[in-house]
Amino acid sequence: MRRGIVLGTLFVVGALVAVGARQPASNAPKVIEVEKVGDNLFVLRGGGGNTAVFVTASGVTVVDAKNPGWGTPILEKIKELTPKPVTRLINTHTHGDHVSGNVEFPASVEVVAHANTKANMEKMPIFKAHNNAGMAKVTFKDKMTVDAGADEIDLYYFGPGHTNGDAWVVFPALRVAHAGDIFPGKAVPLIDEANGGSMLHISESLMKAHDGIKNVDTIINGHTPKQTTWADLKEYADFNRDLVTWMQAELKAGKTAEQAAAEWKLPTKYQDYSPTVGALFGGLAGRIKTLESEMKK
Repeated sequence: MRRGIVLGTLFVVGALVAVGARQPASNAPKVIEVEKVGDNLFVLRGGGGNTAVFVTASGVTVVDAKNPGWGTPILEKIKELTPKPVTRLINTHTHGDHVSGNVEFPASVEVVAHANTKANMEKMPIFKAHNNAGMAKVTFKDKMTVDAGADEIDLYYFGPGHTNGDAWVVFPALRVAHAGDIFPGKAVPLIDEANGGSMLHISESLMKAHDGIKNVDTIINGHTPKQTTWADLKEYADFNRDLVTWMQAELKAGKTAEQAAAEWKLPTKYQDYSPTVGALFGGLAGRIKTLESEMKK
C-alpha cells in the first residue's frame, strides 16, 4: 500500500503542474534524471511529464517537452546522450507539463500531435505569447506511421479519456509505448472535461488501445517513476470500468457526487493503486459530476 501512496503522490504533483495550478520556482535547479529503456530509447524524468528520447539513424524524436523553461534543459540533456540533432517532437496531449517546453525547441523541429490536441494547444497562452513557436504542424486522426524499420514510430488515437486527443506513441522495434496521461499511473484518472476528457469512455478507450496495439511489452506512463506492463494496461482499463460502474450505482441510489466521493474506498483487488484522490478537476466528486454530465447528453 505504501508503494501505491508514493506513486499516487507523484502522479498528483505532476498533474497539478499539468494545468498550471502549480509551477516550480523559476530559479530552482532543473534536474533531469535519465533512464535507459533500450539501446536508443531513454526516459527523462523531472520538470513535468515523462519525456521519451528516441535516437534514430537520422536524428532524435522527443515525446513531450515538460513545463515552461524545461525545453532547453531537455535539449542539453539530449546532447549528453547523442550528437544527433533533434528532428521531431511528438506531444501526447495538451497539458502544460507536456507541451510548454515546445516553445524552446528549434524552429526546424517537426511538431506532431493529434488534431484535437493541436486545437487545444492553440488556446494555450504560452503559445500565443511565443507567436505559436512549438505549435503542432503535423496532425493525425486515428493512426499515423513515421519512418520505417528499426526507426518506425506508430501513433494511435482510440477515443477520449484524459483529454480528447490522447496519443499513444509506439516504438515497435523496441516493443515500447508512451501512453502519456491517459495512463499516467495506477490511480483514479484525471479527466479534463474542458479539453474533451471523458470519465464515461476512458475505460473503453484504454481497452481499445490494449486490443488494438500489438507486440508491446513496456509502457512509459505520464508520471510514474518506472514503467508498467501491457498487462497493467488491461488492469487499468478494468479499474476505470469498475469505477464508472460504482459511480453509476451511487448516482442511481440518489447520492450526490460529494456524498458518494466521501464513501468511496479503494477495492481490495486494486491494492497497489493509490487510495488518495487529489483535488485537481474537483477531486473524485468532480469525476462523478463529469460522468453525470456525460450520461445526460
